[in-house]
Amino acid sequence: MTETLAALLLAHVAADFLLQPDRMVAEKRKPLWFALHIALVLGTAIAATGSLHPALFALAAAHAAIDGAKLASRRSDATAFALDQAAHLATIALTAALFPGLFASGLWGGLTGLPAAMALAAGAIWTVRAGGFAIGHLMAPWAAIITLDGLPNGGRAIGQLERGLIFLMILGGLPEGIGFLIAAKSVLRFGTVREEAKLSEYVIIGTLASFAWALVSAWATLALMASLPPLGIPAFPP
Repeated sequence: MTETLAALLLAHVAADFLLQPDRMVAEKRKPLWFALHIALVLGTAIAATGSLHPALFALAAAHAAIDGAKLASRRSDATAFALDQAAHLATIALTAALFPGLFASGLWGGLTGLPAAMALAAGAIWTVRAGGFAIGHLMAPWAAIITLDGLPNGGRAIGQLERGLIFLMILGGLPEGIGFLIAAKSVLRFGTVREEAKLSEYVIIGTLASFAWALVSAWATLALMASLPPLGIPAFPP
């Protein structure tokens, strides 16, 4: 079951956060773009499992129903994002529970180390890319009332880098390095936010939310990988 779960999680995060272009997101209300997205969901599931099992078509149909419900609600806030992703993850977990041998019976079933690599890749994409969307939705209500001067998409790049570094530190067995990351960001941001209360609070909320997302995602990835054949990647040297 765990092998199937890892493969389906990688397929999901790849389809929703890595391979889906911005135009597809913006035009998803149009039938053609919606159909292309569902085809991408199905294609990544087939590629990840190496299977054409009917359960994958049912999973893609469920994905379409969930996305359709979100579009019908016309909400794009943090709550809508959380409910949408929770529903997707629930259908993935259900599929893995009902068809535990789906991965083992596919083309890649003999590659015993692959599921752990898939879990690692899924965790990295979820931490860095999905986290960016989640934090963006969370901060949106405050973004309109503050002035942000800086590089275009600079904040997004900083968030992705910090979540990626935290992910690596947790998986590499160096959680103490996160303290240095917090200190470094605090020093670099101090001159920007010390005289602006709104901006200071905005940065603090965004930073804490980003760190929390990365920590929980990294621990969840470790938990999933612990139930799979190990990759044999050593922890970072002390």
